Amino acid sequence: MKTLEQKMEAVSAARRKRIERRAATLIAEEMTLQRLRRARNLTQVRMAKTLGITQDGVSRLEQRTDLLLSTLRKTIKAMGGNLSLIAEFPDRPPVVLSGIAEVETRSAPVNRKHSHPRI
Repeated sequence: MKTLEQKMEAVSAARRKRIERRAATLIAEEMTLQRLRRARNLTQVRMAKTLGITQDGVSRLEQRTDLLLSTLRKTIKAMGGNLSLIAEFPDRPPVVLSGIAEVETRSAPVNRKHSHPRI
């Protein structure tokens, strides 16, 4: 049985480059928040200052598997990016979702007491 290295040696240089580019793309598509922060050359301390939380808070945030979209959006923004949500279906092109977890600005607080009539 051949190793991956042995198989790659048999591939042309041009093909190897294409494989390496594709591998890098696939790896970049799947990153944890910690790996993304590190790829952006940001420390937990710097992220904490930007987010207004402690370094320990950043560490806990990076370990979570379930985040509010608003928290994820703020974290990505603190890294200098913008969060986009894309819904993918097998029978149609991807759809970019908008209006989810975006910061809402209101001129006055909403009075929820009277927003729904009691039955």
